[in-house]
Amino acid sequence: MMPLRKIAAAMLGAWLMFAAAPRARSEPAPAASAAMYDVVIRNGRVLDGAGNPWVRADVAIKNGRFAKVGRVEGRGAREIDAQGDYVSPGWIDMMDQSGEILLKNGLAENKLREGVTTAIAGEGGTPVPSAQIDEYFRKLERQGISLNFGTYYSSAQARDEVMGDVAGKPTAKQMEAMRVHVAEAMRAGAMGIATALIYPPDSFQSTEDLIELARVAVKYGGIYASHMRDESAKLLQAIDESIEIGEKTGIQVEIFHFKGAYAPGWGKLVPEAGRAIEAARARGVNIAADMYVYTAGGTGLDITVPNWLWEQGSKEGLKRLQDPLVRVRLKREVSSGSLPGWSNLVEASGGWQHVVLANAFNPKYDRYRFKSIDYIAKQLGQDPADVSWDIVLGAQPNRAMGLFFMMNEADIETALRWPWMSIGSDAGANDGQGTIDAIGLPHPRAYANFPRVIAEYVKKRHILSLEDAVRKMTSWPAARMHLDDRGVIRAGLRADVTIFNEERLEDVATYEHPTSYPTGIDYVLVNGRLVIDQTHHTGAKPGRVLRGAGYGAQGAAERSR
Repeated sequence: MMPLRKIAAAMLGAWLMFAAAPRARSEPAPAASAAMYDVVIRNGRVLDGAGNPWVRADVAIKNGRFAKVGRVEGRGAREIDAQGDYVSPGWIDMMDQSGEILLKNGLAENKLREGVTTAIAGEGGTPVPSAQIDEYFRKLERQGISLNFGTYYSSAQARDEVMGDVAGKPTAKQMEAMRVHVAEAMRAGAMGIATALIYPPDSFQSTEDLIELARVAVKYGGIYASHMRDESAKLLQAIDESIEIGEKTGIQVEIFHFKGAYAPGWGKLVPEAGRAIEAARARGVNIAADMYVYTAGGTGLDITVPNWLWEQGSKEGLKRLQDPLVRVRLKREVSSGSLPGWSNLVEASGGWQHVVLANAFNPKYDRYRFKSIDYIAKQLGQDPADVSWDIVLGAQPNRAMGLFFMMNEADIETALRWPWMSIGSDAGANDGQGTIDAIGLPHPRAYANFPRVIAEYVKKRHILSLEDAVRKMTSWPAARMHLDDRGVIRAGLRADVTIFNEERLEDVATYEHPTSYPTGIDYVLVNGRLVIDQTHHTGAKPGRVLRGAGYGAQGAAERSR
């Protein structure tokens, strides 16, 4: 028989070996103990999302909602040890482009891997006409999506359904038909109406047209969201237009991807724009903005063509773009600056050397990807404008994409500090791991915009506090979008959660390598279910379609169909 002291020593040794062994940070509850909760997150530094300092607490989740915050005694069917991590409400993308791709692939892995649990799309409207929006939402629900999703309807969609994509002032009858389409979209659950006034046919809409359609949307509790008519030399006039629409209709106004995209105006336009918005807010206009945190914007190279070319529609415009005599006029106008109804992004970027090819959808030109149009032109012995427009034509039926380096870091820092600024990526979900986002634009904002806010502007530059950065990505956008049951970690609210390690959090994606996933985001939960588990997408699709306030106007019978 072993002496008692040897038994004790053996037991102590076994205990020490167990204590020293690496232990999983996330584990199921022991089968022997009945789980009281679905998930319990323990030992984390909880940021409630409202801007308060973190507190050490456990977070219990049951039936898709936060059940308890504080000391949690009961076990969860899934236990997550968040020691050393921050536990935040899920991050909200205020300017998403995933409306179409979610029908094909609902996983939205790039969004979730950067901590986004809710996406608000619709700069270009819905993928379907107003009459089909309700069924579009229902199809997303049937197929399943991994993140929460809401969208605007575009005022230009209403115009296109009535008039086509040509220029011209709508008749009274046509305007009434547009109102009907907007009302139909609002009753189907659109968040409001959106505009992209820099692009035709959106650019053909007058301020008066937009006011008329905003008056319809506001009756249903809708929002007016705008990619403004100009974000460059005439930024202040464009903001004035947005403010005017808000003042004359009483509608809430959201400025999409705010920026001072005009090299000659760096350091001047952005502070003036901020003062204009502050003054409007002071007199009661419900206006705010969102932004991404990169110095390059990204859009189609067709924006380098003055908008008058498209007045007879895109098909006719593409024909005219092939005409050498038409190009002579176009080149003269590009060289002279912006025109009424057209914002010259070549001038805004400081010249063709700052306009970079991102995606030509054509092997002939894609070998020059991430090279400037000026560089490509020199290699080919051509005029830069001809190169840009040949790329546009060669990409059909796709849209050739470019990166426009129009902003500077000082202006980004200025805008990011404003308390009413939230965060939006202007990027879509991807269709698979490591692929370009759904709109075909290889820009790092599709994979890293949200982590970059913290990694660059909290950790490195100290522009924001961590608490305020999280507020800008959670409770503030939730309040703006009237998502009263999300955006804050509080018992009873929907359990969208992003768990991240600040020390390891890095925005890995770059312009040259735009599809690299960030590091430091360990877990993401949507409506209480784990979707990202230590950088692995679980395949779960617990996301919900978020319908606007107008959806309630349909009545109980309609909602129960």
